[in-house]
Amino acid sequence: MTATTHTPTTSLSDPPALTVMQPGEGATGWLGSVGVQFKLLGSQTSGAVSVVEHPFPVGALVVPHLHTLEDEYSIVTEGEIGFRSGDREVVLGAGGYITKPRGEMHTMWNAGQVPARMIEIISPSGFENFFRELSQALAAGPPDPEQLMPLAARYGVQLGQPAWLPDVIARYNLTPPM
Repeated sequence: MTATTHTPTTSLSDPPALTVMQPGEGATGWLGSVGVQFKLLGSQTSGAVSVVEHPFPVGALVVPHLHTLEDEYSIVTEGEIGFRSGDREVVLGAGGYITKPRGEMHTMWNAGQVPARMIEIISPSGFENFFRELSQALAAGPPDPEQLMPLAARYGVQLGQPAWLPDVIARYNLTPPM
């Protein structure tokens, strides 16, 4: 019987890779109704998760949609944000958490009279690239629906116009999405 030796590529004293993102750091973009600030990318988490922050101006409403490839977990950090997922609706203030499972039509909106903000954890990662591509497309000028639909499809996102949307818009005096 022969012994095999394994030589580690790093020593036990080498710390694992560390990503540090200070408050206010991270590339930003505009998604049509809310902003995005990129915090942790899938390339920094071995694809496990990505993390972004979304500022919500007063009256902001995210286009109703569903994900086929990932789940989202949101934490409200400022203001009040309303969430609708399927037939369930809730308004959360700072410190509130919510899950938005894949396969269920959902939307979010600023439910208050001051700007709001939330952290979005996306698992697995990859959807942050949709946000990057969408913000780049919108920065070039008014969106072309012919360009946006293939982009959404490429990331497994289905956009919708659920029957409950006009009621949410009216109750919260929201600006309809693009």
